[in-house]
Formats: sequence, C-alpha cells, structure tokens
Amino acid sequence: MAKATTATRPRPKRPAEVEHTPTNCHARDVLARVGDTWSVYVIHVLDEARTLRFSELRREVDGISQRMLTVTLRGLERDGLVRRTVFAEIPPRVEYSLTPLGSTLRQLIRRLVSWAGAHLTEVDAARAEYDAQHGPPERLSVAERLLSKRRTALRG
Repeated sequence: MAKATTATRPRPKRPAEVEHTPTNCHARDVLARVGDTWSVYVIHVLDEARTLRFSELRREVDGISQRMLTVTLRGLERDGLVRRTVFAEIPPRVEYSLTPLGSTLRQLIRRLVSWAGAHLTEVDAARAEYDAQHGPPERLSVAERLLSKRRTALRG
C-alpha cells in the first residue's frame, strides 16, 4: 500500500507588515479601534457635522446607547482621533470634534461609506442567497438590526 505524502513547499516570505511583531500587534490594536462599527459611525458623523455636543452626537449615531457612545468617544479621544472640549459653564457644555489625526481618516471613511451605499443591493442579494441555503444568523449585527427597524418603519 502506497503511503500518501504531502509535498511541503517553503513558505513565501511575507511582507514585514503581516509578520507577527510587537509593532504590528500595536497596529492591530489601532485597526480594531478605527474599524469598530461605532467608531466608524462616530468619525463619519463628526466629519459631516464638524463639532457636536454629546446629546447631538447620540441623536445622530442611530442605535447607540449612552454607555457605548461614552466608551467609543473615550477610546477615540485616547487614540488622539477625537477632541473633547469642556466649557466652564453652568450647566457644563462638552463638545466633540475630530483632531487633525482623526481628520486623516475622513477620506477613507467617506470612501467606505460610499462603497457600502453603492453595493447595498449586491450585499442584500448575497445575504438572501446565503440565508436561503444556511438559514438566517441566530443573531443579527447592530447594522442589520437598525436596517431591519428602518425597513419595518417604512412598511408600516
């Protein structure tokens, strides 16, 4: 009986940016922040509005809880992407805006939002096809829940 062998080919050299190093682990950390659903949404809203108070931002970022907005803003502020300005007034006024570093993401986020808008029909078709074959997911993503609410509101 012939023994099955698997040919082992040497792995091609990977680019430095995908090698596991302390530097790119930190980059993954930053990408996790910037790529987070709520972070992208907050950056997009601040890009459009320039400066917003917390309550205004919460109204604009559909579906976010007060706690999640607070956590997201703190993380974006810590990473230097959002500026929090506190005014010594009664009652206290706090405003949020993109920092120069945060503004460097504007074009990227705009392109991402534009791509999403341009491909909604294709994504919806792919999801419908997948769900028909495998059944719908047990839990919908935040974006899918919001979309479902909007569709229901439009029908009703």
